Amino acid sequence: MALTLSVLDQSPVRSGGSAFDAINETIQLAQATEKLGYHRYWLAEHHGTDGLAGCSPEIMIARVAAATQKMKVGAGGVMLSHYSPLKVAENFALLQTMYPGRIDLGLGRAPGGDQLTSVAMQYGSEIGIEYYPTKIIDLKAFLTGTEPANKALAKVKVTPKPATPPEMWLLGSSDESAKLAAMLGLPFSFAHFINHNGSRNIIADYKNSFLASDVLKEPRATMCVAAVCAPTKEEAERLALSRALWRVMLEKGALGPYPSPEEAEKYPYTDYERRIADKSRDASLIGDPAFVRKGLEQLAKEHGIDEILVVTICHDFAARLRSYELIAREFGLAQA
Repeated sequence: MALTLSVLDQSPVRSGGSAFDAINETIQLAQATEKLGYHRYWLAEHHGTDGLAGCSPEIMIARVAAATQKMKVGAGGVMLSHYSPLKVAENFALLQTMYPGRIDLGLGRAPGGDQLTSVAMQYGSEIGIEYYPTKIIDLKAFLTGTEPANKALAKVKVTPKPATPPEMWLLGSSDESAKLAAMLGLPFSFAHFINHNGSRNIIADYKNSFLASDVLKEPRATMCVAAVCAPTKEEAERLALSRALWRVMLEKGALGPYPSPEEAEKYPYTDYERRIADKSRDASLIGDPAFVRKGLEQLAKEHGIDEILVVTICHDFAARLRSYELIAREFGLAQA
């Protein structure tokens, strides 16, 4: 089975850099990975952090799609619990009209930020997370013409109407979203880079309980995997120090920019923090091209999937781009 490779980009802000730099690096990375032969490019949604610049996937998708030619571009994902399904449907119908056949709509149930920020995002709405499945059904109905959960909304018209609706995905790092994707007959992408525990069972259960729908007849699953690739294992491990320390800071609620390897080497880890950093590295593929390829292929085989989205974060953008280049070359992708 040939393995398709794609990209998940969280638009990281590096220490000493700025959000402006992060956005420009996202555009450069999208253009480069398209030329390298990566299949799709997903943009994440995060709020209230100085370490990740992508607070609005819709705006980023429009910018990335304009800067590329053929690559699929999408949200990985829109945090639907914050928003009106109709407005999300309109945004993505418009994007699909602007870039026909190229737009993916990935949906997540996580808040993408702290509790107070989430309250501010919803601005007094009493519609809680328990309505998330209902929102998905209504959003799907707005885009595809199927029956909404709220029957009173059946006559709502979304314009403009693209020739084909954007591809919908449910995203998750637990079995809850997988169960929902199976029940609604939607493709599922597992966030292995957030939580790799139980991933095989979660994807297997999704496939076994999948119910065919009007948009998908057979189960379809992918995974998002963290990887850092460099010419040598030693260099890759040094580059990965940045993300390990950032995960420690995230655990402490200090959502700052991504530190440099030098900053990570000087940081005085406690025993508890060291365990967090080690856990972050254990969940990532860190090494030379042959090692990373073997790891990605093994994950694909173990989970019975044929596509993996790679998320790579390094403090140095050139090293980050090189990581994707080395992986593409190792897999023999187009123009790599």
